[in-house]
Amino acid sequence: MRKKLKTYYGLPPNVIFCKKTLISNQRPQSEIEFKHNLRTKKKTLHIDKNGISDTWKYSRIKKRIDYSLRKEKLLKLLDKHRGKYGEYDCIVPGSGGKDSCYAAHLLKYKYGMNPLTVTWPPLLYTTYGYQNFKNWLEIGGFDNVSAKRNEELSKFLTKNSILNLFHPFQSFMLGQKIFPIRKALKLKIPLIFYGENEAEHGNSLVENSTSLRNNAFHTRKNLDNIFLGGIKLKDILKLNKFNYKDLNHYIPPSEEEIGNFPLEVHYLGYFEKWIPQETFYYSVENCGFRPRPFRTQGTYSKYNSIDDKIDDLHFYTTYIKFGIGRATYDVSQEIRNDHLDTEEGKKLIEKYDGEFPDRYLDEILKYLNIRKDTFLKLCDNFRSPHLWNKRRGKWKLRHTASKNGTDD
Repeated sequence: MRKKLKTYYGLPPNVIFCKKTLISNQRPQSEIEFKHNLRTKKKTLHIDKNGISDTWKYSRIKKRIDYSLRKEKLLKLLDKHRGKYGEYDCIVPGSGGKDSCYAAHLLKYKYGMNPLTVTWPPLLYTTYGYQNFKNWLEIGGFDNVSAKRNEELSKFLTKNSILNLFHPFQSFMLGQKIFPIRKALKLKIPLIFYGENEAEHGNSLVENSTSLRNNAFHTRKNLDNIFLGGIKLKDILKLNKFNYKDLNHYIPPSEEEIGNFPLEVHYLGYFEKWIPQETFYYSVENCGFRPRPFRTQGTYSKYNSIDDKIDDLHFYTTYIKFGIGRATYDVSQEIRNDHLDTEEGKKLIEKYDGEFPDRYLDEILKYLNIRKDTFLKLCDNFRSPHLWNKRRGKWKLRHTASKNGTDD
């Protein structure tokens, strides 16, 4: 009888792959990042007894949606807010990627809104990502407010999110979700639009049934259970290195702070049929967006999540922790949008998933003051035993979508 293998992060002990999209039930759902710590148990993608994931089911539901009816709802929502708050009608968070380009441009030029774009900058801009950011504002014609954060605090939180959680993207995700909320409160602009709902990629089906983002992602009840970089907020404050004002960018406003302010955080992708390839083409034509001049490490694409040098490292850590790399995410999305079939997808995953992200790694580790040997040890320490097997000194996945893992 096979020994029961230990699982990390509360992941399902039995690895199951969606027969359609090739992604596994190890894929974590969206996390409330300011509560995230090493003891957090992940909710993961649901795959039914027939081997079909909720992501595939929603992609079929999406084909039957009458977007003309949703457009009517959007027009009513926009009319309710247009011209009510002074110069700007709404806020569009982003840093010049294809989704924020698409959302801001549609709202301004198709629907006659005047959006203020709000940016939480990447940790380390890529040259082409920064050019896309400038093109977004200059060619798209948008006003912008960008955060001026404490860079030492940003480094501290990012470093600790790697050391404690193996999650290099956490501090960026916190700022990306919370800074626009705080800016909306300060400027008294209650309408915020993000692009695509992340629930399409792995959360429960019910989360796709509304345009509204769950308030739990950007509000809090108290400070007692706030974790940043895997460290309790009160313990960070005890270090006497950073003040609460600086940390405020990463801490969501309380329910009392929001009070009666009529905040509405919507996904424009609920009202408009959101297809990543189409948003890419639109952004190229209308906002001067340009893909990477080379293939992204870990996958076959060039245009998704390219503005931050830490992006590639982020997707590599998901491969280590969940057995799901960047190629798998891209393949799953393209299959759901009927741009790829499963056999082609399997080949792309086998070729690119888990490719080591060495292009920017040394620069990132130097910036964060993390030794490379420390990082490589973390790669081993964060591998869940039920996912990984070491053979002849090399780590291999126990299970793959192509059924060629060590335990398949």
